[in-house]
Amino acid sequence: MFESLSNRLTTALSGLTGKATLSDDNISATLREVRLALLEADVALEVVLPFLERVRERALGMPVTPGLAPSQAFVRIVHDELIEVMGGQSEGLALNAQPPAVILMAGLQGVGKTTTAAKIGGWLARQEQKKVMLASTDVYRPAAMEQLARLAETLSIDYFEADSGAKPADIAKSALQAAKTNFADVLIIDTAGRLAVDIEMMAEISELSGLLSPAETLFVVDAMTGQDAAQVAKQFNETLDLTGVVLTKADGDARGGAALSVRQVTGKPIKFIGTGEGVDALELFHPDRIVGRILGMGDVMSLIEEAEQKIDKKKAEKLAKKITKGKSFDLEDFRDQIQQMNQMGGLSGMLDKLPGMGGISQAAKDKASQTNFSQFEAIINSMTPKERRYPDLISGSRKKRVALGSGTQIQDVNRLLKQFKQMQKMMKKMGRKGAMNNMMRGLGGMMQQGGAPRF
Repeated sequence: MFESLSNRLTTALSGLTGKATLSDDNISATLREVRLALLEADVALEVVLPFLERVRERALGMPVTPGLAPSQAFVRIVHDELIEVMGGQSEGLALNAQPPAVILMAGLQGVGKTTTAAKIGGWLARQEQKKVMLASTDVYRPAAMEQLARLAETLSIDYFEADSGAKPADIAKSALQAAKTNFADVLIIDTAGRLAVDIEMMAEISELSGLLSPAETLFVVDAMTGQDAAQVAKQFNETLDLTGVVLTKADGDARGGAALSVRQVTGKPIKFIGTGEGVDALELFHPDRIVGRILGMGDVMSLIEEAEQKIDKKKAEKLAKKITKGKSFDLEDFRDQIQQMNQMGGLSGMLDKLPGMGGISQAAKDKASQTNFSQFEAIINSMTPKERRYPDLISGSRKKRVALGSGTQIQDVNRLLKQFKQMQKMMKKMGRKGAMNNMMRGLGGMMQQGGAPRF
C-alpha cells in the first residue's frame, strides 16, 4: 500500500541528509522532488500546490531545535502537513441516533460497495457489539442481493430478504421497519451503482436518503482510480449530504493519490480503508498512521491492535509460561507462530507497519509476499509428534520422508529447520515478559536485524 509514493518521498527527503542548515535553495530542490512524487502518485494538483506552499513557509520560518538535524526537522514538517491533508484526526462512525441508525452506501458500480457494506457490518458487530441488519436496494445488478445475503451469512449478521422485482424505495421502507421489529442497532443499506454518474442514479439515491434520514451516508471509492476518485466523490457530495468516504482496494494501490486527494477535494473525512478481500480486511482510517507508513516510520499501533484482535491469547500465554519455565521451544510452537502470522496477513502484511521498513527494497518486499508459510505448516504436519517435540531427531532419511509426505523438497525442509533454529534461539533469550510481547517478538523473529526479511 502506497509503495510508489513511499519510495519517491523517501528518496526526495533523503536529499537533505547531511545539510547543516535549511536554505531556500536546498528546500526548493527537495520540494521539486516531493512535487513530482505526489503528482506521479496521482494526487490532485489542487491539493499538491497548497501543500507544498505550507511546507515551504514552515521550513523557512522554522526555529533551530537543539539535537535535531535540519533534515529530520523537515521530515517532521512534511509528516505533519500530510496528516492535515488527510484530515488530521481519525473520525469514526457517528451513530448517535434513535435505533436503528441507518448507514447508506453510495458509489459507482465495481468499487466494492456491496462487500464494503458487509465489512462495515462485521466491524460494527465485532468492535462495537452492535446488532446489525444488512439490506440491498440494488435491483439492477444480477445476483447483487444474493451476494450481500451470502456475506451476511458468513458474518452471522441479519439480512433483510427482499423481492428483486420491488422498487428500491419500497425495499428501503420495508427494511427499516424490519430493523425496528428485530431491534437492530444499525441498518446498512447497499444501493445500486452505475458505470458513471447519471441523473437517474442520483435521483434514486436522493429519494432513498430522504426516506431513511441516514445517520451516515458513506461514499465508497476505489483507491486505484487516483484523483478521479476525489472528483467523483465531489459530484456525489453535490447531490447527497455525504458524511464520509471509504477507500477500497488500498492494498492494490501503490500510489496513494486517492487517500491524499479525497479529503481536501470533498471536505469529507475518510472513515475506513479496505485492505484486502477478506470480510475482516477493513481498518479505521488513521491519518497519522497512514502517513507513518508512507514515510517509512511504520505503524506499530495498528500492528498491536491487529495482534490484540487476531492472536490467540490462550496460546500466547501457554507459550510464555513454557518459555519462562525453561522448556524448549519446539516445532509445534513454531507451527502455532506461523498460524498466528497468517491470521495477521502473513509477513508481507506486517512489513509496512514495522518501523524501518521504508528502507527495504521492493524486491525484498515482493520476496516476503511470496514466502509460503502454508508450505512450512505442511512440512511440520508431515512430521511425527516426536519429531515436532525433538527436532534434532530429524536426520537425512527422516528429512526425505517428511519432504515426500508434504510434497516438498529436502531443501525446503532444511530451510524450515534453519528458520526454526533462529526463532528457537530468540525464544531462549526472552525474559519474563508478557505473553503478547513474547508473541510479537516471536513474530518479529521472522526479520533480520536492520529490517530485511529472513528466507
